[in-house]
Amino acid sequence: MPSPISRLTGEPLNQSQPAPAIRPSACPGLWRIVQARDGGISRIKLDAGHLDADQAEAVAEAAERFAGGVIEVTNRSNLQIRGVGNDPQGLIAHLLAAGLGPRVAAGDDVRNLMLSPAAGLDPALLFDTRALGAQILDLLQTTPRFHALSAKFAVQLDGGEDLAMLWHPHDLWLSPLRLDGELWLGFGLAGCPGQDAPVAAVPLAAGLALVRAVLERFLDLADAGQSRMRQLLEALSTDAFLAGLPLALRRDAAVLDWRRPRRDLARHLGVYPQQQAERVAVGAMAPLGRLSAAQLRGVGGLARELGDGSLRMTPWQSVLLPNIAVGRAERVLAALLHLGLITDAAEPLAGVVACTGSAGCAKALADTKGDALQLAFSLRQPVPVAGIHLSGCGRSCAMAHTAPVTLLAVGPGRYDLYFHDPALPGPGAVAGRNLTLEEAGATLDARPRSNPR
Repeated sequence: MPSPISRLTGEPLNQSQPAPAIRPSACPGLWRIVQARDGGISRIKLDAGHLDADQAEAVAEAAERFAGGVIEVTNRSNLQIRGVGNDPQGLIAHLLAAGLGPRVAAGDDVRNLMLSPAAGLDPALLFDTRALGAQILDLLQTTPRFHALSAKFAVQLDGGEDLAMLWHPHDLWLSPLRLDGELWLGFGLAGCPGQDAPVAAVPLAAGLALVRAVLERFLDLADAGQSRMRQLLEALSTDAFLAGLPLALRRDAAVLDWRRPRRDLARHLGVYPQQQAERVAVGAMAPLGRLSAAQLRGVGGLARELGDGSLRMTPWQSVLLPNIAVGRAERVLAALLHLGLITDAAEPLAGVVACTGSAGCAKALADTKGDALQLAFSLRQPVPVAGIHLSGCGRSCAMAHTAPVTLLAVGPGRYDLYFHDPALPGPGAVAGRNLTLEEAGATLDARPRSNPR
């Protein structure tokens, strides 16, 4: 059997690697199985969300053989297997054999790069980010010094696509803008392109050098208590940070006044256009972020039979099947719906995100998954995609940014209700305390619904 090939880099993947020294972290990884109430959690960090049909089958089989059969799509476009039992080494070996590991074992934690799920496909893209993305991933996982970065330290590379997550905070984000007829990369620190202006820009050809310089500068300056860029910038000005970068930076008004155009989140469900003639992508959401092994296996089979054999996980806890012939799109949609996935943004569960909840997490104060089901189907008004977030505690594991509406559990079946307000920290403005689901639903139905994203 030939070695697995990375869908992003096009290179063979290492199938057998010795376990690295496991550093302390609350974040699951391939080797770091974190225990939860429902068993161990293994997080599979994908190459910018990409995997192929054979790898999808391998994840499904691993979930059945070594765990409880539950697979989650994360808000960073990765997969994780829940309920890992008493043979974690068997699970790890199985995933490594499918090429679902880093090129260098010690680099697993730091493969935190987000691209658009429609990279290379989106009609609106200004450049195809996959080549630069592959270089950044290689830099992160093969540079020993960068293995000291936090397992949460994250980079986003944006190609100007309509289909892009613009609201997740990143330690470093890069987004293209056209200046004097040439493409440049604007970049920001400790923020996101959906709400922040760039702090500077470099020519597109300097993108990799910029990432290297920013990471080295961060590690040169950060102390033991500053694992994230935002923590460093609380003690050091942005100007002072930039002054130490060994690159020529453009910081005129054309850069500093630029803002990233925003698009509708709902477009990742159903049929999504591609720039390639007679081809489309088809998107479907995992209900409340969870797939069964049978569902993932079925999606992989569709990719193999009717697409190009690849899957792209998205930060909206969904999956995109690219390069579907236009004439096959309706067949793919029907098959995804038959598998139990959500293909229409108007479906009630498309509007709700929930963490694992008390059924699987000891820190959760409520059964958020069960409560989300009850709430979603009780609301009379439609909810924007990912518009309501139920969190079992203040850690907000299921969402990396603030939702328009947040229900924060205070006990079984009871929540504090917040509406997003950019002027306020945390989840926003309090709209009710210690509410039942019925009370929260009545408050939501009484309020005009819109999606500020």
